[in-house]
Amino acid sequence: MLSTITSGELSSSLVCALIQTWSLTYECVCVCVCVRACVRACVRACVRACVRACVCVCVCLSWKPITDYIDQQFEQYFRDESGLNRKNIQDNRVHCCLYFIPPFGHGLRPVDVEFMKALHEKVNIIPLIAKADCLTPTEIKKLKDRIREEIDKFGIKVYQFPECDSDEDEEFKQLDKELKECTPFAVIGSNTVVEARGQRVRGRLYPWGIVEVENQSHCDFVKLRNMLIRSHMHDLKDVTCDVHYENYRAQCIQEMTSKLTQDTRIESPIPILPLSTPDVDTEKLIKMKDEELRRMQEMLTKMQQQMHDKD
Repeated sequence: MLSTITSGELSSSLVCALIQTWSLTYECVCVCVCVRACVRACVRACVRACVRACVCVCVCLSWKPITDYIDQQFEQYFRDESGLNRKNIQDNRVHCCLYFIPPFGHGLRPVDVEFMKALHEKVNIIPLIAKADCLTPTEIKKLKDRIREEIDKFGIKVYQFPECDSDEDEEFKQLDKELKECTPFAVIGSNTVVEARGQRVRGRLYPWGIVEVENQSHCDFVKLRNMLIRSHMHDLKDVTCDVHYENYRAQCIQEMTSKLTQDTRIESPIPILPLSTPDVDTEKLIKMKDEELRRMQEMLTKMQQQMHDKD
């Protein structure tokens, strides 16, 4: 899917690593993509694939490699941002998580719900229906409606497309409307180039015909690619920076402040005494001073009396 999105081939080392990971699993349910945009739309993508998340409910650690990786990138960016050389920070934060949902079920599985809930406060989640060529158009529509209902039902925070400005042209507004209606995207991936209608295209060859990856009547791949790389790349990065990273940063600062306060209390050589009521202390102090003055007056009177007796 990644090579299909970028219209290129993955490096052999990355392919071998992914094959070795996936050969130990039945399925890969989540891929996190960190897309870094450079000058002239040069895009580099970093993929992080999680280990197998089985379909049983006991999957409390299945998303930990992903959450750990996202937190590590946030932590590294926070350290660089707090350093001296803040002008040359390399942004390796994860801006998008493509979550693949199997096409064979009747909506979200328990593991899908728990997995996305573990991620939705950390990264922009874009749900995808994998292997969409297994379904008919009617089945795809029903599955999309069911997934959208369950996302709302379970309170899963997926990536929300921003509202169009009033001064946007009608073409962009129509494109934005189509993208919102397409979610979750039904996608097909292929590294094979086949012959279709006299043209060489990426697709899958079946006995009954050819499924074209970039044919919008076959799947939503083109819409997904345009959204990721063209129309909404900057918004994905902005949401990561302004929402997810700021939440992480605020949490880090709060923990550091709390720990510093706790350490200061423990290491402080001056004991902190409980404060008494100001009125009570003042009254006691006045009585003590009056008593002291009375004693001094008595001593002075006695001394004067003794001197008078001697004379």
